[in-house]
Amino acid sequence: MPPQRKVAFFLPDLGGGGAERVQVAIIRHLVAAGHQVDLILAFHGGVLLPLLPPGVRIIELRAKRLAGAFPGLVRYLRAERPWSLQAIMWPCTVLAVASKMAARTSTKLLLSEHIALSKQYPSSLQQFILRATLSLFYPRAQSVVAVSQGAASDVEALAGMPTGAVEVIYNPMDLPPLPPPSQATDRDPGSGDPLLITVGRLFDQKNHALLLRAFRRVLVRLPRATLIILGEGALRGQLESLCKALGLEGQVKLPGFAADPWPLLLAADLFVLSSDYEGMSLVLVEAMHAGLRIVSTDCVAGPAELLENGRYGRLVPVGDEVALAEAILRELDMPRNRDRQRARARAITGRPNLRRYEELLVG
Repeated sequence: MPPQRKVAFFLPDLGGGGAERVQVAIIRHLVAAGHQVDLILAFHGGVLLPLLPPGVRIIELRAKRLAGAFPGLVRYLRAERPWSLQAIMWPCTVLAVASKMAARTSTKLLLSEHIALSKQYPSSLQQFILRATLSLFYPRAQSVVAVSQGAASDVEALAGMPTGAVEVIYNPMDLPPLPPPSQATDRDPGSGDPLLITVGRLFDQKNHALLLRAFRRVLVRLPRATLIILGEGALRGQLESLCKALGLEGQVKLPGFAADPWPLLLAADLFVLSSDYEGMSLVLVEAMHAGLRIVSTDCVAGPAELLENGRYGRLVPVGDEVALAEAILRELDMPRNRDRQRARARAITGRPNLRRYEELLVG
């Protein structure tokens, strides 16, 4: 058993995204193992705060901009000298390395990326800044982790690091116990009322507009189908307007963020991911754990890895609403194999992933 240590985590806030939920899972594991955990937020708060276990110290720097968190992070490192610090998502990662250098501490740094950065920041100027900062700061960390092989290769290319320098750890999750498959019944797609669901923040990367256009095509064949888009974000108004323009009012529901998505996932017939790019889609794993049929865009990076190139879900080209609609219709006609889906979810994101993070952070 590793010795008990003080471990710190640094991120903008504890919002409802997949990366933040992964941090909660890691924190819960470390606290259960007896380690002291400090959570440093560049801004403040977040909807996932209630999920933290007792004993976690929360330090809100309340910076107006992310760069404004630099002095507070330096002061924290000098005063507390944690054994290790995990920072997630560029540019928080770069800020963590710079803060350690300024604080002159021996704190171990673990940097983790949850997205394909070259897709998230595509402009020439952004690419220049990415390459400059990653190549300068990332080699100074003790460990760099990405959540899929595609995301790892992306970081290595941007930072000029050798192949294999970035370790791949699929996102660990606290997968809840669910009813056995014998107690779950599938609705007949022929009944005309299948329930489709997607989960994700309402912003450009997730391309919910594509999903809405594809869903309109699905309704030609299945006019009583329903689509739930679970999440919140800046594009809510645009998506509501698009629903109205496409005549989807009443058949598309946007209930907002849900800390517990499982009741809706278990009620659904099929999960859809329409993203333009990902890192490792946590919600795909949740959908597999719920035993759902899955349709996903074959985007960079993660879905093809998680779904084993179509074995656990149907993959379609990015941005193709016709292909997305046809895949949804075809997948709804397929029998559901809950046992296989759940076994895959457990294999991807089990306790070995949490133990590996513990090794990197406290070993």
